[in-house]
Amino acid sequence: MNYQDLAKLIIDKVGGEKNVKSLTHCATRLRFNLKDDQNTDEQSLKNTSGIMGVVNKGGQYQVIIGSDVGNVYKEIVKQTNISSEREEEKTEDKRSTFAKVIDVITGIFTPILPAITAAGMLKAVLSLLVVFKVLTTESQSYQIMNFMADAAFYFLPILLAASSAQKFKANMFLAMMVGGILLHPNFAAMVTAAKESGAAIQLFGLPISAVSYSSSVIPIILSVWFMSYVEPLADKVSPKAIKFFSKPLITIFIVGTVSLVVLGPIGYMISDAISNGITALESVSPWIVPLLVGTFTPLLVATGTHYGLVPIGINNRMTTGYDTVIYPGMLASNVSQGAAAIGVGIKTKDSSVKQLAFSAGLTGLFGITEPALYGVNLRYKTPLYAAMIGGAAGGLFMGIFRTRNFSGGSPGLLTLPSYIGDNTLSFFYYACIGAAISIIVTFIATLILYKDPVAEETSENVSSDSTTTKNTKVNFSGASIISPLQGTLHNLKQVDDGMFSEEILGQGVAIEPSEGKVVSPVNGTISAVFDSKHAIGITSDDGIELLIHVGIDTVQLNGEGYEYSVEKDQKVQIGDKLIEFDLKGIKAKGFKTITPVVITNSAELGDILIANEGAITFSEEIIKVMK
Repeated sequence: MNYQDLAKLIIDKVGGEKNVKSLTHCATRLRFNLKDDQNTDEQSLKNTSGIMGVVNKGGQYQVIIGSDVGNVYKEIVKQTNISSEREEEKTEDKRSTFAKVIDVITGIFTPILPAITAAGMLKAVLSLLVVFKVLTTESQSYQIMNFMADAAFYFLPILLAASSAQKFKANMFLAMMVGGILLHPNFAAMVTAAKESGAAIQLFGLPISAVSYSSSVIPIILSVWFMSYVEPLADKVSPKAIKFFSKPLITIFIVGTVSLVVLGPIGYMISDAISNGITALESVSPWIVPLLVGTFTPLLVATGTHYGLVPIGINNRMTTGYDTVIYPGMLASNVSQGAAAIGVGIKTKDSSVKQLAFSAGLTGLFGITEPALYGVNLRYKTPLYAAMIGGAAGGLFMGIFRTRNFSGGSPGLLTLPSYIGDNTLSFFYYACIGAAISIIVTFIATLILYKDPVAEETSENVSSDSTTTKNTKVNFSGASIISPLQGTLHNLKQVDDGMFSEEILGQGVAIEPSEGKVVSPVNGTISAVFDSKHAIGITSDDGIELLIHVGIDTVQLNGEGYEYSVEKDQKVQIGDKLIEFDLKGIKAKGFKTITPVVITNSAELGDILIANEGAITFSEEIIKVMK
C-alpha cells in the first residue's frame, strides 16, 4: 500500500475529516485529537499493512506508523484541510484532567524537538572537538559554533511561544512577540543592573522581578495560555472600525504586562522548585529516579505519556546546565528496547519475525523505540519484561554515578556525545557503560525468557513422550486444504488472540463450529498431540504443517470435554476423525469455540489463498496453497 492510499484509509477509519480536531506527528506516530474517539474503526486500523499499532491514551488517538510517519502525514495534509487554521466546533471535552495535561505537554514540545535535538548534537560535536584539542574555547570557530548551538536554547521561549500558540489557539506571532519581550536585550540589561545595584524594576509602579528568562520553559507557556483568554476579549471589546489595530494592542499590552509582573516570576519559581526538588532527591538517593525511568519508560511510551518527562529533563538542563535523572534513565530504557528486539531476532526461527526484530532493534538502539515496542516486545511480552529489567540495571548504574546529560536529543546510542561536557569525558564514559549494561542485561534476559509461540505452547502442553516431527521439505506444485470442521468460516483476524489474529503462528482461517467433531483436512501424519487435547498438529504428505486449535484459551480445561481419536505419528486420510469435543459444555464454561486452522510453516510456502467467509461443511476447500 502506498502513502496516498494509507493516508486515505487512516482518515476514513478515524471517523473522517470531520471527526478530527487537530493532527500532529512525532518520530513514529500520527497524533490525532478527535471529537469522538468512539467513532473509529480501531480493529481495521490495527489490521492494516503499514500500521504497527493504535493507542488511545493521554487524550490522543495515536496511530503508530514507524519511520515513514512523515510521508503519511504529508499525504493526509494534501488530502484534507486538517492542518489549516479553522474555526472548530465547540464540543464537550470529556477527557480527564490528566489526559488534557499530557495532551497539552505533548502538543507543545513535540514540534520543537527537532530544534532542540539539532542544538544538542551540535553542542556534543563541539565538546568532542574541544576534548580532543581540535579547537580551543578561545578560538573564533569555537565561539561561532557555540552561539549557533546556544541559539535554540537561548531563544527557547520563542520556539515554545509558537508551539504553545498552536496548542492554545492563540495568534502565533503575537505569542512569539511575548517571548521576545521576555528575552529583549534591554530587559536583560535592566535585570543585570538591578541585581548589581539592588534597585527595583517597575512598570507604572508595578514591581517586575529581576529574573532572566533565557532558556526558560514554564513562564512563556503560562503567558501564551493567558493570551488565549485575553485575545478573544480584546476582539470583543475592540470597535469594528479599528479592530485591526486595537485587538493586537490590547492583547500585547495586557499579556506583556502580566507576563513580566506575575506569570514570568511564577513560572520561574516553579522551574526553580522543580530543579531544587531534583537536587534534593539526588542528595538523598540519586539512583531512584533514573532507576524508575529506566524501568517504566516502555509503559509510558505505550500509553503516549512519556512526553510528560521531557519538560522535566529540559528544565533541569536550563536551570543547572545538565540533567541527571530523565535522559539517563530514558537512554537505559531505549537501548534496552532495541536489545530486546535484537535478542528476539537472534533466537526466533520465524524468518518474518527475525527480519522485523533486527530492523526494529537497530532503530531502538538509536533512540526510536516504537517499532521495537509495538512490533516485537509488546507483541510477545517476555522481551518487554527483559527490556524493563535491563533498563532498570542501566538506570541504576547511571543514577549511582550521577551521569550528566548536557544537551538532550532522542535518547539512544547516537546521542551519547550529549553526555560530554564540563570539560571532561567522565560522564560520557558513564553513559556508555550504562548503555552497555542495559544492552547486555536485556539481551541475556531475552535469550532466557523468549520462546517462539509454537515452541512455547508445545513445551507447555505436549506430553513427555510426545515431540513434534522435524519439518518436512516442501516440494509440490500446489495443494488444497479441506475444512476440518462444519460451521462458519471467518478471517483469522476475527480471533480474539494476538497469536492467531496477527498471524504470528502463520496464515490460515478460523471456523466457528456447529458440530463437536474435527476431521483431517489433508492426507498426512499426526505430528503433535497435547495433554489438554484441545489442539492437534498435522504434517501433510506435501510438507504443509497445520495446527488446529479448538477454542481460545481452552488449554485451561486440561482436556475436559475433549477426546482424541488418533495418536501421534499415525497416518491419516482426508475425513478421518481426529478430535471429538463437547461444543455446548465448552461454551457453558465461558470459553470461545472459534477454531483457528493455521499453516505454521507459511513462510516456506508460496501464495496462500483463503476461501470467502460464510457457511462451511467438511467437504469444502478452505485454503489453496500455490507453488
